[in-house]
Amino acid sequence: MDSDKKKQINATQSFAFRRIEKMHPIRMLLYLSMIGIGVLFFILTVAFARTGGFNGDQFALPKFFSVSAILLLFSSYTMSKVPGLYKKEKLKKMSRYLALTLILGILFIGAQLIGWNEMSKTGVYFSGKASGTYLYLISALHILHLLGGIIFLSFMLFKTIYVSSDGVRSLIFIRDPFRHLQLSMLNSYWHFMDFLWLGLYFVFLFLA
Repeated sequence: MDSDKKKQINATQSFAFRRIEKMHPIRMLLYLSMIGIGVLFFILTVAFARTGGFNGDQFALPKFFSVSAILLLFSSYTMSKVPGLYKKEKLKKMSRYLALTLILGILFIGAQLIGWNEMSKTGVYFSGKASGTYLYLISALHILHLLGGIIFLSFMLFKTIYVSSDGVRSLIFIRDPFRHLQLSMLNSYWHFMDFLWLGLYFVFLFLA
């Protein structure tokens, strides 16, 4: 039994290593970046939790933080449609979903900024209590990382709109494995940022 278990473990490890070896270096870099981002936000969230949140204070999490969470959920849905439309070679429809995702991402940032304004009106400032400082900092860093996704999303959107107007360019775009890789990476990163914010939101909701 022990030898069978060892063989099974070795086979699993061998399969995992083969998958890593076959992975494109850029995709590997993205995954490492996502791990780094996850660790950064975990450390900041723990630091925020150690401040005790806003216990004893008359503080409610900004309503627009809830709005922003809903906006990101919708953006995750619209982004999830993109890979399927790419495979079906429906570039014009794909560009519409990319545009919707971009709009929702920008609205998310707007909702976050309004949320900051809500906090300042209730007396929670960046230079005030440590809990308030961490709340602003975590939100700002998430916006900063999401902006990276928005910039790349904008590039892919304009590229898709450009090629969709010409049959030859569309065919080259669809058959290009690098474009497929770019869309796949954008999809992964966007969902990661969405679920990262949802996790942070529930932590804030619990501690606030």
